[in-house]
This record gives sequence, structure tokens and C-alpha cells, in this order.
Amino acid sequence: MTSPERQSAKQPTTTETSKVAIQQTVRELFRDVDKADLKKAYRQKARKFHPDVNKEAGAEDMFKKISAAYEVLNDDQKRGIYDRYGEAGLKGMGGGGAGPGMGDFNNPFDLFEQLFNGGMGGGGFGGGMGARRAQMPVDGDDERYELQIDFNEAVFGSMSKEITITRLESCGTCNGSGQKEGTTPTTCSTCGGQGQVAQVMQSILGRIQQVTTCPDCNGTGSRGEPCSSCGGDGRVRRSKKISLRVPPGVDNGSRLRVKGEGNAGLRGGQGGDLYVFISVKKHSSLRREGVTIHSDVDVTYIDAILGTSVKVNTLDGEVDLKIPSGTQPGTTLVMGRRGVPRLGNQNIRGDHHVHLRVTIPQKISAEEKSKVEELRELQPKKDGKKKFGPFKF
Repeated sequence: MTSPERQSAKQPTTTETSKVAIQQTVRELFRDVDKADLKKAYRQKARKFHPDVNKEAGAEDMFKKISAAYEVLNDDQKRGIYDRYGEAGLKGMGGGGAGPGMGDFNNPFDLFEQLFNGGMGGGGFGGGMGARRAQMPVDGDDERYELQIDFNEAVFGSMSKEITITRLESCGTCNGSGQKEGTTPTTCSTCGGQGQVAQVMQSILGRIQQVTTCPDCNGTGSRGEPCSSCGGDGRVRRSKKISLRVPPGVDNGSRLRVKGEGNAGLRGGQGGDLYVFISVKKHSSLRREGVTIHSDVDVTYIDAILGTSVKVNTLDGEVDLKIPSGTQPGTTLVMGRRGVPRLGNQNIRGDHHVHLRVTIPQKISAEEKSKVEELRELQPKKDGKKKFGPFKF
């Protein structure tokens, strides 16, 4: 009976580029394969070619190659080295490298591709892995939108903020296929239906494969007459109005996510999400620091000495604030629960800090100066220094 090696020799050859593309496709597929499935498939094939069971010529050699390939694929470290550096990377591991039996078949992905595609008896993960991958759904990309809102909108939120976005939507002419209606797509000749092309480069570590999406079929693996509406992409860019809810307490840099309102996917893939990034306009008199509001209020030195009441502009409108007598310059008065609602719990609000700026005139009238001097004379002396009201000189 013909040995497995001879069967491989009789199989149709491919170009180096196509072969590398197939290997890379298998590499990507096996990266996501559950190790339990990999182990199950390995046991099935290893049992078939075990020298105690299969006495055919070449069976023992094939058993060694299967075992060596499984050792690489099942070991995360070796698998990563092969993925980055190919055969040369495994050989560079010395005694702990690719293992015995790899011989002239050093590509573990190439071997498992033949085993699981039916080249050595079929079974495993099924056939047409490269073509299936090319036709797999691809999720759409997320879309970003910059939204500027008023200060008060950021504080108290907005139940309905209408925005207009531009995104990729499934083409209605071809229903997302990218093909002209009535035409039949053919296998892409550039990638052989794999959806990927590869370039092989020589390095000090051996041959390194760089794989990219096929530029001619955009990764679909097939080509045909493109749809006139979408140019073959299967999607067209359109504008859409969206009603957005802005929660209370957002701030500069806050990000809102609208699920499924991003760009449409390919071949039935899920749509991406829309991310709305918030920027807040400045207020004329209020400053924000987290959930705390800050503002400045000017009071005369007379009012600071005697005390008074002033109107303060807050998030809730004008509020009367009592200034106690003897207030010092730079004093901060706190108005509780007059700040920003906490994001996610609008029942909890921050405070409003009022920073008092005592204004001292540079020029005063003769009468006012006389009155101030009279006040100074009324102040008791202490340690040879005079004290004027609450202000210390």
C-alpha cells in the first residue's frame, strides 16, 4: 500500500505563496481551537498510525510527525515561537524544540491541516478551512462621535439629545454581498480562495511569513462583478439621526456607549458600537472639579468686618449666602448639596464652595479715611502693634 509520504507527493502542488497562505490560515484557526478538541483529534490520528496498530510502511514515521506537531500546537510557548519565527525558531530551542520525528515535515500546522482536511483519511475539524475562514462573518468597527454639551446639560443630563452620525450600513442593492445582482462570484485567483496572501522573507531566524488580507477580494476568497452601489464592499456610508440620553454628572472625557450603532459588519457580522465622547462648555461664573462647584464672590472690607448677606449664583439659581462678621480674605464658605449629582446616583450631590475675595480700595475719600483712622484709634494695642478690626497688620 502506498505510504502517507507517497500520497502527499502525488497531491497537486501549489505556489509558495498559496502554501504559506494556507499555513497561516491554519495557524489562525488553531489559535482559537479548544485544546480538548485538539487532543481528541490527535488521539484519533495517533491511534491510526501507531506502530503497534498500523504495520504499513511509513506509519511509524507519520506517528512521530503527528506527535511532534501536537507537542508544538498544544504547548503555548512553542506555539507562540512557531507563530513568530517559524521552523527556525523551534530549531533554535535545541533539545526542547520541535521534538523528534519532524524530519522533512517541520510545519506542524501544515501536517494538521492535511490530517483534519481529510488528506490522510479525513475527520477532525472538517475540510475547506481556508475557504471557510474567508467566508466567516466579520464584525463591524466601532464608530466615534465628539459631542459638546452645555455646562448645565452635563450636570443635570439630557433625556433626549439628538445627534447625526455617519457610518457604514449594509448595502441595500446587493444585500451586503458586494456582488452585482445576477452574477456568480468565482474563486479569487490571487489568494486561491483563502482570503489572505503571504510574503516569505529570509531572516537570521529563518523564513518569516507576513500574511495580509488579499487586496483583490478583500478577504472574501471570491471575486465577481462588484455592486455598483457599494463598489463590492457590501456596505455604504450613510447618515443617521440618533436620540441619545445623557446621564446627569457626565464631565469632560466621559464616554457613552450606544451598542450596535457603529459600522455594519461583513457577511452577517455584528455591527460595531458607537462611542460618544463628551466635552463640556465653560460656565460664565461657575467652575467644576469632579462633583464640587467653585465660584468667587467679592465683598467689601466693611462687609467683611460687619458681616452681610450676598446673592450667589448656583446650579439651582440665585441663593442668599450669609457672610459672617470678621470674615478673613480667602475664606471659603461651603454650601452643602449644591454641587454636581454623582454619575450613576443622581440623589447624591457634591457641594458648592464659595471663595470670598475681600476688596480693599486703593483710594478713599477724606471723610472715609477719617472714619477709618477713628476706628484704628479705638483698637487696643498689643505688644506694641496695633490691631485694626479683624485684619492684622
